[in-house]
Amino acid sequence: MPSSLPQTYLIILSSLLFILAIVVGRQVFKVRRNEIKLLKLEKDGSIDSSNPENLYELGSAQLNKRLYPQATNTLQKALKQIKDEPDEAKAIIENALGFSLAAQDNFEAAIKHYQNAIKVKSNYLVAMNNLAFAKQKISQDGEALAIYQSVLEIDPNNKTAKRQVEKITRLKNNNSQNIVYKKGF
Repeated sequence: MPSSLPQTYLIILSSLLFILAIVVGRQVFKVRRNEIKLLKLEKDGSIDSSNPENLYELGSAQLNKRLYPQATNTLQKALKQIKDEPDEAKAIIENALGFSLAAQDNFEAAIKHYQNAIKVKSNYLVAMNNLAFAKQKISQDGEALAIYQSVLEIDPNNKTAKRQVEKITRLKNNNSQNIVYKKGF
């Protein structure tokens, strides 16, 4: 029995190291793939392109690399170049631009772009969730709650909206209890 304990320990340790190697390897490949995609797009001249699809692809790659100011500029160029593209393309670019601005803590401008995306594509759940999140960030929890509830009317299984509705409701309940306690009731 005592001889099996070190073997068990080595098997468990080896298994954990193997799993860790897989996780780290996947992350390295993912980062490398994003870098290669960004370099290829920049080399192909996508930044100077008049094609909104190429500009969106470059902006998405910049977002993946967390190059938010560059992504904002690229996505703004893409919006200016949109002419005969379908409305869904405009909505996707507006949402991505809003995301880029929100990542830079410019929530007011992000809200404008999320609203534009929703105007173009009314049931765009990602943009609706993003809009509600931005509203939360500027302390408009009531409006955020209403937007999340609208998302749940369209998709009752939307995990983001469910989680945020619960969070906002819990915060409201805690705040109302704190007010009651402060008044001495």
